[in-house]
Amino acid sequence: MTAKIIVSQYISLDGVIEDPVGMENSGLGDWTGPFTRGPDGDKFKRAELFSASAVLLGRMTYDSFAAVWPLVKDEEGFADRMNSMPKFVASNSLSEAGWNNTMVLSGDVVAKVRELREKLDGNILIYGSAGLVHSLMPAGLIDRYNLMVYPTVLGRGTRLFPAGYSVAQMKLIDVLSFNDGIVHLRYET
Repeated sequence: MTAKIIVSQYISLDGVIEDPVGMENSGLGDWTGPFTRGPDGDKFKRAELFSASAVLLGRMTYDSFAAVWPLVKDEEGFADRMNSMPKFVASNSLSEAGWNNTMVLSGDVVAKVRELREKLDGNILIYGSAGLVHSLMPAGLIDRYNLMVYPTVLGRGTRLFPAGYSVAQMKLIDVLSFNDGIVHLRYET
């Protein structure tokens, strides 16, 4: 009984994952906004969420999600699933989480995530959360990367793989093509 940790990212061609929808005031703007992934992309994102048993977020991503998702109503049930499923936020400054079914993980985040991974079954999704992902990478806690690559080059911003981080090889699971030149790559570590 060990859960798999899956990092799900919107990523530019030059590897930037920062502020894809423009909510972080980074100056990068809504760089995913000009594109639409289409029905196949939407179907993939829905299946990704519905196959997960929990969501794990860093503090900044949690704050953005918690401000929006409780207000979303959709016919596909995506918002209901996001709002009702177990969520964990890694934070040493947040004492309690107001978003439904959210627990705060404080202290040694690597140790806490390792424990969480052993307690849960299924997939734990991490959306965004660059700082959290960068903390978990060197500890070998990322099992898969789901990368929705947008055909844009940003030239600056936080990248998925920080300078100095290396992995010998990842295994490509599949490549999916969506609308507007968006490509989805899935890699196992």
